[in-house]
Amino acid sequence: MSYLFVRDNIIVGSDSVVNSIEILKTAMKEKYAIPQFNINNLEWTKYILEECEKEKSPVILGVSENAAKYMGGYKTVFNIVQGLIEDLSITVPVVLHLDHGHSIDECKKAINAGFTSVMIDSSSYEINKNIDITKEVVNYAKKFNVSVEAEVGHVGGKEDSLVAESCYATLNDCVELVSKTGINSLAPALGSVHGLYKGKPKIDFKRMLEINQNINIPLVLHGGTGLPDNILKESIKCGTCKININTELQIVWSNAVRKFLKKDKKVYDPRKIISSGELAIKNAVKEKIYLFGSNGKG
Repeated sequence: MSYLFVRDNIIVGSDSVVNSIEILKTAMKEKYAIPQFNINNLEWTKYILEECEKEKSPVILGVSENAAKYMGGYKTVFNIVQGLIEDLSITVPVVLHLDHGHSIDECKKAINAGFTSVMIDSSSYEINKNIDITKEVVNYAKKFNVSVEAEVGHVGGKEDSLVAESCYATLNDCVELVSKTGINSLAPALGSVHGLYKGKPKIDFKRMLEINQNINIPLVLHGGTGLPDNILKESIKCGTCKININTELQIVWSNAVRKFLKKDKKVYDPRKIISSGELAIKNAVKEKIYLFGSNGKG
């Protein structure tokens, strides 16, 4: 096994831990999407990696700031992923990605710990400040061959029923941010929300396609959970090459665990409790891999 990165005189990274640049470029060219599955612990990471290896799908492992803290820190997360790749003999490309990094410092911490991709989310600021913050992250990330994703517009949160069209990304802002920062992928807010949808989602495919035709980098869709298959497929046709899935895995896992605990009220072994949701997670992962068309691409 050869190693890819040296940071602070420490060798980190492996052949299977890569940035997202090449796999997303290939997905953009061949019209499919790479799944980003967010991880919350060792078991979830293991289940996702095993299923992606089985289906030969590249995968992006998303880690939010809060999830990283819960798991012990960025370095701990990196070591878990790196260890599982080696112990499970994972051969498909794996990207370790900071999801919604809300500051330059957090992005730097993730990069220094070995993450191969980061998202700097400065979408709450006006476009010029968004550009300035994003550019600083890009300049730092380039030193370590780390890919950078950024966001324009407002992707709704769990508290939002639907996103007002005034919060949608504009073509001009997207073009300006891409041209002035050198990011590798862009998440334009076009009607999706994080978590479950409380109304009928209204995705602006026309604008998505227009943005795709005016910038030459892959598009990212946040809030993939709860979107009907036809919307996800249409998004891929319009240039989306990365789709984020988080809440759906949480729901299927928790449902399976509740069913298991209801059936066996005397069980106390945490390994049995946690692993009772393994099949549910793997089935959901497989379903998304085939829906996105990434099977056999790893």
